Amino acid sequence: MQPATRNNLTDSAADSLRAEIITGRWAVGERIPNEASLTDLLSVSRGTVREAVRVLVSQGLLVTRQGSGTYVRSAVDPSAALDRIKRAGLRDQWETRAALDAEAARLAAQRHTPADLVKMRRLLEARGTVADGGHEAFIRRDIAFHKAVIEASGNRAMIELYDFFTGAIAETIKATLSGELPEPDAPAHAAIVDAVASGDPDRAAAAVRAFMAPVLLELDRLLAQ
Repeated sequence: MQPATRNNLTDSAADSLRAEIITGRWAVGERIPNEASLTDLLSVSRGTVREAVRVLVSQGLLVTRQGSGTYVRSAVDPSAALDRIKRAGLRDQWETRAALDAEAARLAAQRHTPADLVKMRRLLEARGTVADGGHEAFIRRDIAFHKAVIEASGNRAMIELYDFFTGAIAETIKATLSGELPEPDAPAHAAIVDAVASGDPDRAAAAVRAFMAPVLLELDRLLAQ
């Protein structure tokens, strides 16, 4: 294990710990060295070690068990996977988003509650336009609406995947706002809510596909040039 550099001690320490996990030096389920040992190995303070461990806990690589220690939870680095997703082509990102949203809408049509519909309609109304606070605020509101549809699916893994994928999804929304791709309008968003409310899973999935179709067609046109 390499001592942490002084540029950013917490990030450097977290990277060193992450490398031990990814390379298999510390196996899944194994308890990692205690705080005092890590302080010596990394040549940093205990506070830096604690912060580095917190980073890896938040990323799902480590888990802390009260009174027992810190253990390796996973050897799969989600941050690296997210980076790879972000580097994927815009067409690939939109296809993935379309598949996720369509299946979520299908499940939401079958499993939604009245409260889910109230939340979706409230967030749709709050979504507004880019003129309401600028691009960044609009993207946050747009993601909040689509996440409400995902949550109505009742599928916990799908919800977690959407949270993980949010960064890449934000990039796809920025692409539509840049003028390069068509931004689905408010009626297209409302059609998804209405389809979910109908209880018809095929209609809900179709509403999402219709929502995504103009963007995918334009991407195909741009790629063919």
